[in-house]
Amino acid sequence: MDLKPHKRDWNLRSCGARGHVTFRPDEEALADRLHVATPAGEAWRCLRCDLYVPGPPRLSGPSDSAPIVLRGKALKDAFILRLLAVERLLRGVVLAGIAYGIYRFDGARTSLQRWFDTYVPLLKPVADRMHLDVEQTSPIHLIQKAMHFGHDTLIWAAVGVAAYAGLQFLEGIGLWLLKRWGEYVAVVGTSAFIPWEVYEVAHHVSPIKVAALLVNLAAVAYLVWSKRLFGVRGGHAAFEAERHSVAVLEVEKAALGAAART
Repeated sequence: MDLKPHKRDWNLRSCGARGHVTFRPDEEALADRLHVATPAGEAWRCLRCDLYVPGPPRLSGPSDSAPIVLRGKALKDAFILRLLAVERLLRGVVLAGIAYGIYRFDGARTSLQRWFDTYVPLLKPVADRMHLDVEQTSPIHLIQKAMHFGHDTLIWAAVGVAAYAGLQFLEGIGLWLLKRWGEYVAVVGTSAFIPWEVYEVAHHVSPIKVAALLVNLAAVAYLVWSKRLFGVRGGHAAFEAERHSVAVLEVEKAALGAAART
């Protein structure tokens, strides 16, 4: 019995989830390399997983019009990018909620102050029995401190947080759609806040802050290196050449060219 762990086949997993991608190129010599005849009828080679799929091709046309199919390492990269996209979109939702909360807090400040003046004194006898200074507990102290901020300060804070939420949504959408501009926005946007995160960790270290910093550093390094951003490892031209080098049609075109030269 083979007890060795099997490598995850991203091509087959993707075909299982989305279906095979078969294509008949108009160039007969190339079409012959993607087609076989079987007793059950014709079968066409999937551009993603390389398996021959019974039945007519799903698509056809000139080879230059063939769909760009992610396969192999590119599929794994797409999975990681979409995980990052989900994290960015969730962060955007949280930040948008915070921005709205700051805005609402500014409008309800008078009512909140009245609530403090009425109910906090009522809590003091119970708190005193527990040897607790209720006005210095973290939530109460933070809210009281925020109530002393001016109207303009709170509005600008809400605008700033809302803008940051918008940046997170932009990053998330770009990464989910696997757009190169989304990768650049993610790298630039994340890198811009890393100095602040380093400052925060240096002045008040906590496991959550350290973990967030490490995740952002890893995300930036991964995107720059794997996607060859900013000219790294040959830049965009090398990235496209690498992707085309594993495409089924490109491999078969190269094989036909080599055969013609011999």
